[in-house]
Amino acid sequence: MNLHGIAAIYKFEMNRTWRTIGQSIASPVITTILYFIVFGSAMGSRITDIDGVSYGAFIVPGLIMLTVLGQSISNAAVGIYFPRFTGTIYEILSAPLSFVEVAIGYVGAAASKSIIIGSIVLATAGFFVPLDIQHPILMAFFLVITCVTFSLLGFIIGIWADGFEKLQRIPQLVVTPLTFLGGSFYSITMLPELWQKISLLNPVVYLISGFRWSFYESSDVSLGVSITMIFIFMALCMAVIGWIFKTGYRLKN
Repeated sequence: MNLHGIAAIYKFEMNRTWRTIGQSIASPVITTILYFIVFGSAMGSRITDIDGVSYGAFIVPGLIMLTVLGQSISNAAVGIYFPRFTGTIYEILSAPLSFVEVAIGYVGAAASKSIIIGSIVLATAGFFVPLDIQHPILMAFFLVITCVTFSLLGFIIGIWADGFEKLQRIPQLVVTPLTFLGGSFYSITMLPELWQKISLLNPVVYLISGFRWSFYESSDVSLGVSITMIFIFMALCMAVIGWIFKTGYRLKN
């Protein structure tokens, strides 16, 4: 394992974040706070509680997931796209680094940024509503594993995209709608029975449900199913990345 090579990629990507801290960290945090204020104030006055949890506190896990999913994909996609765009990707491919080490460097940096943002949003939410995290270790596990998994997805998107507009196509047209419909601001048990079954086809439901359970021991699906779904999705992303580097798809042409 070339730890020096991994560290070089990781440090470069993290330094890029600090140079654009307003865009990388402040912007998504402020946007999430606005979501919290609007939904917490407007809807919180009409919905007293869900499963014994005040509505303002109930939406906190969903808001964190909404933020870190988008940021994980965006950070990883941009991180690998720019070397392809500028042509410096060939220097990385010719370096004594395996595809695993290259992926660890880029995905690790993207996940680290998202974890920082998620932690800041969580701390900020504590100023608006009282938070009682029942299982902090499990909460941290869900946050980390979600950031890593969707950074892997972002890495794939960054290689697939052949233009700047495509970098945002999947996040905007697929991931964001799935997140909003995945129980970020409500429990799927509030839906009619048919829509509850349809919602279970949404993979984001399992992420948000498991993350919310670590806060309040309340979820729409079982904790075991949530964890299993996360690891299945992670394994699929890793398999796709392995295939990309094996075939050189959009890397060597």
